[in-house]
Amino acid sequence: MRKITVAIDGPAAAGKSTVAKLIAEKKGYTYIDTGAMYRAFTWYCLKKGVDCQNEAACVALIPEVNIELKPGHIVLCNGEDVSFAIRQTDVSGNVSYIASYKDIRLALVVLQRAMAEKDSVIMDGRDIGTYVLPNADVKIYQIASVETRAVRRYEENIAKGIPCTLEEIEEDVRRRDYIDSHRDFAPLKPAPDSILLDTSYMSIQEVVDTIIMIIDRKIKELEERG
Repeated sequence: MRKITVAIDGPAAAGKSTVAKLIAEKKGYTYIDTGAMYRAFTWYCLKKGVDCQNEAACVALIPEVNIELKPGHIVLCNGEDVSFAIRQTDVSGNVSYIASYKDIRLALVVLQRAMAEKDSVIMDGRDIGTYVLPNADVKIYQIASVETRAVRRYEENIAKGIPCTLEEIEEDVRRRDYIDSHRDFAPLKPAPDSILLDTSYMSIQEVVDTIIMIIDRKIKELEERG
């Protein structure tokens, strides 16, 4: 079977990771959660007592950080399982700062591209189709209203036992949108050849089915080209 790369981009809490995981399971692709990688780096900065808004101090930690993604959506940072810790509100409130630093992005992009070379992959983030995998076979830009995204993230956190309020989540989503779209290096924006998918009024299954249909159509097109 032909190797294929799928990029799903979009703002915070748009449901990209949930959708990408389900598609990966159904299609047998490798799922690469780039957001989890930035969260793991953020977690390490907080653990070290470094101010996440101090770019120089955060960048200085790059040689100390080893991030691995394992089957079962396990995230390791220097060998420690941080899968739950990186979803806490302190990490969520700081990850956009870490993700805006060019040197950190460059370091993690090397890992992300290396992963994509091995198998058929589906990768989600903010700049996958524009920067990390500009030649991806399928590019989706997934959006939803701020209010919809806040409710989704709130319900997700409550289900995981992460304390938060809907107001806090909505404020965090708005702040992250601004930071992600205004950073100097690889800002959040749709690739010119991406397919815009507004999921505000779609169920998760409807989103998954729609993207799989797009992927299958692309595979057929590529096979016909030979």
